[in-house]
Amino acid sequence: MALKFHQQIISDLLEDSNGGLVILSSGLSLAKLIASLLILHSPSQGTLLLLLSPASQSLKSRILHQLSSLSSPPPAEITSDLPANHRHSLYSSGNPFFITPRILIVDLLTQRIPVSSLAGIFILNAHSLSETSTEAFIVRIVKTLNASAYVRAFSDRPQAMVSGFAKTERTMRALFLRRLHLWPRFQLDVSQELEREPPEVVDIRVSMSSYMVGIQKAIIEVMDACLKEMRKTNKVDVDDLTVESGLFKSFDEIVRRQLDPIWHTLGKRTKQLVSDLKTLRKLLDYLVRYDAVSFLKFLDTLRFAESYRSVWLFAESSYKIFDFAKKRVYRLIKASEVKSKEHVKNTSGKKRKLKGDNASVEAVGGATATSGDTGVVIEEVLEEAPKWKVLRDILLETQEEREKQTLFEEDNNGIVLVACKDERSCMQLEDCITNNPHKVMQEEWEMYLLSKIEIRNVQTPQKKKQKTPKGFGILDGVVPVTTIQSSEGSSVCRQEHEALMAAASSIRKLGKTTASGNNNPEAQVDKASSTKGKAKKESSSLRRPIRSCSKKKTNSEPEIVTGSENEEKVSEASTSGPREASDAHPDGAKKLPPVHFYALESDQPILDVLKPSVVIVYHPDMSFVREIEVYKAENPLKNLKVYFLFYDESTEVQKFEASIRRENGAFESLIRQKSSMMIPVDQDGLCMGSNSSTDYPASSTQNSLTRKAGGRKEIEKETQVIVDMREFMSSLPNVLHQKGMKIIPVTLEVGDYILSPSICVERKSIQDLFQSFTSGRLFHQVEMMSRYYRIPVLLIEFSQDKSFSFQSASDISDDVTPYNIISKLSLLVLHFPRLRILWSRSLHATAEIFTTLKSNQDEPDESRAIRVGVPSEEGIIENDIRAENYNTSAVEFLRRLPGVSDANYRLIMEKCKSLSELASLPGEELAEIMGGHKVAKSLREFLDAKYPTLL
Repeated sequence: MALKFHQQIISDLLEDSNGGLVILSSGLSLAKLIASLLILHSPSQGTLLLLLSPASQSLKSRILHQLSSLSSPPPAEITSDLPANHRHSLYSSGNPFFITPRILIVDLLTQRIPVSSLAGIFILNAHSLSETSTEAFIVRIVKTLNASAYVRAFSDRPQAMVSGFAKTERTMRALFLRRLHLWPRFQLDVSQELEREPPEVVDIRVSMSSYMVGIQKAIIEVMDACLKEMRKTNKVDVDDLTVESGLFKSFDEIVRRQLDPIWHTLGKRTKQLVSDLKTLRKLLDYLVRYDAVSFLKFLDTLRFAESYRSVWLFAESSYKIFDFAKKRVYRLIKASEVKSKEHVKNTSGKKRKLKGDNASVEAVGGATATSGDTGVVIEEVLEEAPKWKVLRDILLETQEEREKQTLFEEDNNGIVLVACKDERSCMQLEDCITNNPHKVMQEEWEMYLLSKIEIRNVQTPQKKKQKTPKGFGILDGVVPVTTIQSSEGSSVCRQEHEALMAAASSIRKLGKTTASGNNNPEAQVDKASSTKGKAKKESSSLRRPIRSCSKKKTNSEPEIVTGSENEEKVSEASTSGPREASDAHPDGAKKLPPVHFYALESDQPILDVLKPSVVIVYHPDMSFVREIEVYKAENPLKNLKVYFLFYDESTEVQKFEASIRRENGAFESLIRQKSSMMIPVDQDGLCMGSNSSTDYPASSTQNSLTRKAGGRKEIEKETQVIVDMREFMSSLPNVLHQKGMKIIPVTLEVGDYILSPSICVERKSIQDLFQSFTSGRLFHQVEMMSRYYRIPVLLIEFSQDKSFSFQSASDISDDVTPYNIISKLSLLVLHFPRLRILWSRSLHATAEIFTTLKSNQDEPDESRAIRVGVPSEEGIIENDIRAENYNTSAVEFLRRLPGVSDANYRLIMEKCKSLSELASLPGEELAEIMGGHKVAKSLREFLDAKYPTLL
């Protein structure tokens, strides 16, 4: 059943034949809206193209699911594997198709598409567009050839549409659109429909343990200290530097966007502060997401990987983070205290005692003594996550309600859906439900200890070769390699380290190793989309009563509050496929309902697939909350109960509430922009796009002379540029087309852009330049350009919003070093003297440079450019450009002779006109030409060697 506000959006779009831009709140089922528009499309209208990007693949899968559920044929996808004639027939069929912008723009430029038969274009990721994007390039060409084709752009990320100056207006002008459709969650039609039959909501606030509260407080204090240091630089807008904004990933983008233009002028401390703020945000997220042992593993990784350069580790409150994290997992006690307690209770399995070489398990004292006879042992704490017990209580309560009530409704299948942040959380929660939570923590603890032994074993053969430690992942239970001496700064640290090693050794000896921490076979779950044979009826019309608890322990009964405003009860998350847990309690005493664990990062339509009757939002997420609201509005007769689990007074709550405020603020800004937005139109009322404002005057008019007979304008000839197919991943072809150049897309073996018969350009972005030097690909590319073109050019293109510099002047060394980018470029130029390097500040600057280079030059030959570097069946390069001056076969033969190298073969070619002349030179002249008697002797011996015969 289509929602009423979806129907209203569709009717608004159909009213305007030119199309429009639709911005929805996150989670309001954008896939269903697009699927409904596809169903309404008729082949008689023409072909409909849906532009795909890597970020819109999940939206594509949701659209296909919606179409399959409505028994509608899904659109096919046009790929580059299809032959040109087949693609032409598909473009003329009148059906909808998925296609990538790269394939579509090439087909448009090569005129393989009958543009007159296009009905319109759907753009699924309007928030990621700009004036120079390939999508804008496509729309400009289509609108030029077929003004009646509509363009409908969609986005469900309003925050991204307000980043930068007038982004929404610039996007609409680039897409030739005039209508903007805003549909926030607080819009009257949306709110009325979603709140007409709301689900039963239970908001559960779980108290964090005292150590978790202490860690969170310390992290916030350290983050605030780092923000204060950032304010002192006077480089960033102070309004953006708040702890609340630092909880989101967009904070990194905001700070980097302000600092990128002056990044090369910043000191190392300021650059490290930007990285530290990102690390601290991860710590806050991992504190409430992962268990205590995994959090300690991550801290160990940070300690070893960033200890010598990190700023936050030296903050006043940073030691509390490490101290409280250890206390959540273990604590150190004296061995003498253990002995005094042994006659009171049995502590086997709970304490790992330090052993000497000849001492027994109980003889701990003398084994760990460093300055005396007092030793320490590790006592396990293994604090469980407070939400674990609450989750089990909810599942037991759900099962009790199912058993007490007689169910007559067939649509209630009794499935309980648990939504978590990521796949690892799903696996661990499933393990906690099917097994004892303490057993899960014990396995994590044992894997943590065993990783210590692995590090010690790796350190032994590498003592002589100390290398800079590199961090390892948190999930594989491995901490970075480092020397024991660096981690044993004091006697207490040595005792703690030795106690951990002893505990790990005892685990290995007892044979308690596991294959993997969380990936044991029992924890694997079925990823089927629905429960088989376990669907049971359930009715939960009664609301959960309000219960308050007086105890504030880690696993105490949480305070539960009943509410109906479920939108304000969630935090940012993302997940993987559904998982089904076992029905039985570990001890078999109590039965649990069928449970599916769903990772939010997978972004699958799990609610429509499983149709659960109970949803437990373990890691709250604003988008998923909206999906629950839409699901209930589409199924008003279905009983749905939703539990939200929050850590009380945590950043989890703050982050979720802030995400709602940020989205509402973005829509309010868009509403204000819409009231004052100015989109230029032509005489026919059609949008003129962004050409009029972004086109730059041609080079011939920039330096125009005042003396022109009768004001006569010179006739400008059409210039063309041959572009490699792979370059359409960038925005430069779009900018060149805006400059009035004709773009010819072909597959080039040598170079990226052919400007003239003698000029070949290899374009490199900054990231690609570093990668090409590392892999050695750039050397081969420049060698091929130098071989076939008279003027080989290396274009180094910087980003317009970043600094026009590789590094600061203080970082440039006086000597040539193999790891310095300036040194690498210098060596490249020395090796290829004819290579020209162009430095471009932006895409538009590159277009100006190309225009200047093409002046007084002939136009490139497409057929010749395609054949350059492509060998024939006989292995000979056809139409070799260098063949007019050089015998390329002879040059290749010369370079393979003994003693001939890249350093002297050019000099040999200048002194000797042919190989026969080279063979007749005496040894003294060879030594003078080749630069040494040794290489000359090796060549002479090779040339004078007798050929063995049978005579």
